[in-house]
Amino acid sequence: MVYPRRCPVCHDIAAPRGRTVCRECLDQLVPIHGPRCFKCSKPLMGSEAEYCYDCASKKHSYDRGISIFSYGSVLSKSLYQLKYHQRQEYGRFYGRYAAACAGEQIRLWGVEVLIPVPLHPKRMEKRGYNQAEIIAREIGRILRIPVDTKTVIRKINTKPQKELNDKERRTNLRSAFAVTLPKLPWKKILIIDDIYTTGSTVDGVSLALKAAGAEQVYFLTIAIGTGFC
Repeated sequence: MVYPRRCPVCHDIAAPRGRTVCRECLDQLVPIHGPRCFKCSKPLMGSEAEYCYDCASKKHSYDRGISIFSYGSVLSKSLYQLKYHQRQEYGRFYGRYAAACAGEQIRLWGVEVLIPVPLHPKRMEKRGYNQAEIIAREIGRILRIPVDTKTVIRKINTKPQKELNDKERRTNLRSAFAVTLPKLPWKKILIIDDIYTTGSTVDGVSLALKAAGAEQVYFLTIAIGTGFC
C-alpha cells in the first residue's frame, strides 16, 4: 500500500495530491538570502562584517559551509518529525531542496564525496535510520556525487546536543568520531547534517577527516541557528 505524502510544513497530506509540499506551505520555507558569514554561512545583520560572532571568536576545523534555512519554528517542528517520528520523506524533500539551492556551490568546491554525520550504533538501532544519510543520498543522487556511510563512525554514544550549552557541546563531541580507513581516497569532502547550531558536531567529524588526510572539508546543513550573529 502506498500512503499519500505528508507536507513537511503542515504535516497534513500534501495538496494537491502527489506534491511533496502544499503550495501554500511552500511560501513558509524561505531560503537564507543576503549577507552571510563567510565561514559558516549564518545570516548576518549587515554587510560590513565578514564573519558571525561565533566564527570570529572561535576556530573551526572545517573550511567552509552552507545552510539552506534559518532555524525557526517551522523548521524545528519539521526536522523533529524527520528525526523522531519516521517522516523519512521529509529528508528526501529537504535533500532535493538543498541540491537545487546549493548544487552550484558544491560543484565549485569540487566535492568528491558526501559523508552524513553518523549516529552511534545504539541510536541507529533505536531510530532505524539516519536522517542525515537520507538527506545526503538525495543530494548525491541529484548531483551524482557518491555518498559514503562506512568511513566515519561515531565511537562514543554522546548525549543529545540539544540538551547541552556551547561549552558542553564541544566537550561532548571531542574524540567522538573516528575514521575507519588508514588513508582517505578523497581530498575534498562535504559533511551532511540536518542542523548546525554551534558547529561542534561538524568540527568533530572534520577533525577526524583531516587527521586521516582530507585536505578540505566543507559542510551542508538544512538549517542553521541564528545566535552569535
